[in-house]
Amino acid sequence: MVTSRSAAAARPEGVSPRRRGPVLERAILEAALDQLGRVGWNGLTMEGVAVGAQTGKAAVYRRWPSKEDLVADALQAGLPTLDEAPDRGGVREDLYELCLRVRDVMYSKPGFALRAVLHECDADSAERFHGLIVTGVVEPSTRLFKEVLQRGIMRGEVRADAMDDLVLDVIPAMMMYRSKVCGSEWSNDEIAAVIDRVMVPLVRAGRG
Repeated sequence: MVTSRSAAAARPEGVSPRRRGPVLERAILEAALDQLGRVGWNGLTMEGVAVGAQTGKAAVYRRWPSKEDLVADALQAGLPTLDEAPDRGGVREDLYELCLRVRDVMYSKPGFALRAVLHECDADSAERFHGLIVTGVVEPSTRLFKEVLQRGIMRGEVRADAMDDLVLDVIPAMMMYRSKVCGSEWSNDEIAAVIDRVMVPLVRAGRG
C-alpha cells in the first residue's frame, strides 16, 4: 500500500504535487510577478514562469497564449486595491494616510512589476499596460484624493476651488517622478514634508 508519506518521498525533489484550477493559476501568476521583479520584462519567459510555478510549460500556455496575456492578468490580479478614502478628522492627516497607501501600491510586488514593464516593453505592449495603471492606480487614487479634498471643503479647511485637475496631479506626479526618474522611494518623513510644505499650503482655505 502506498501512503501519502511514501508518495511524497518518491516524488523528485523540487516537483510539487499535482495542482489544478485556481490553485495552479495563482501559482503561475505569482511566478510571473516574481520573474518580472528579478529579470524584468525582457528577461521574462514562459519557460521561466513554469519553472517558478513548478509546473509544465504546457500548463502555462493553455491558459495564456502569450507573455503579454500572462503579465496583464498577473498585474491585474495582484495590484492592491484603493477603495476607501481615509477619514482621520483633518485634511492634513487624510492626505498623509492616503499618500502612504498609494506608495504601498506603487512599491508592492505588482506595482514594481508594472513599472518595470512600462519601462522595458515596446510601444504596443506598453499601451495595454498603461491602461492597467490608469484603471488600477491613477483613477482610484484620483477619486480618493477628490473625496479627501471635498471633505476638507465641507469642514472649511480647504478652499472651494481646490478641486482642480492640476492640484490633483501634484502628489501622483511627484511620486512617479521620484520612482521613474530618480529610482528611489518616498520615506514617511518625505511624504509628510510634501503634505506640509506643498499640498496643505496649496489647498487650504483663506489662501490669497
